[in-house]
Amino acid sequence: MKVIGITGGVGSGKSQVLGYLEKTYKAKVCQLDEVAKELQKSGKPCFQKIVETFGEQVVGEDGELNRPVLSSIVFQDADKLEMLNEIVHPKVKAEVTRQIIEEKKKDTPLFVIESALLPESGYEDICQEMWYIYAKEAIRRERLKASRGYSDERITRMIASQTSEELFRKVCTHVIDNSGDFKDTEKQIGEIL
Repeated sequence: MKVIGITGGVGSGKSQVLGYLEKTYKAKVCQLDEVAKELQKSGKPCFQKIVETFGEQVVGEDGELNRPVLSSIVFQDADKLEMLNEIVHPKVKAEVTRQIIEEKKKDTPLFVIESALLPESGYEDICQEMWYIYAKEAIRRERLKASRGYSDERITRMIASQTSEELFRKVCTHVIDNSGDFKDTEKQIGEIL
C-alpha cells in the first residue's frame, strides 16, 4: 500500500483531488481535521484532557466542546495553542497509524492523508510521497467566492494565515497544478501514480 500526503492552500481543489483518488484509484482518504474533531468528542481520547487544561468553560450545553470558545482561547495565545496541539496531534497521529495498519490488512492500494497543515504536522515519516495541490491565487479566490460565498477580505486573511507556497514546494515531492481543467489534473495524477 502506498501512503501519500496531500496538502495545499484553501481553494486549491484538494477535495476534488481526494474524490478523484477515491473513485478512480480506490484510495482510502483520511482527513486530519476530521480525525481531530472525532477524537475531541465527549468520551474520546482528547476531550477530558482539553477540559482539564482549559476549564469547564470550553464545554457547551450539549456536553461537547464549544469550539468557538476554545478557538477564542487558543488563537489569542500561542502558548495555549501549543498546549492544545500537544494534546491533539499525538493522538491524531496514533489514530492515523492505526488506520494505515487496518487498511494494509484489507489490501487497500492507496492511503491518502489530507491536511492544509501537513508540512508542519510531522507526517514525513509516514508518507512515502507528499503532493502539493497548487492553484493560482486568482483561481482560488474565484472558487472560494463561488463555493463558499467568502468576501475578498476573508479570503485574503485565510490565504495570509496559511503555509507559504515556498514551504509547500520545499517539503513536497510532487506539485500538481490544479489551476486549469480537471482533465489536466487527472493526467498529472496518473503520471505520478
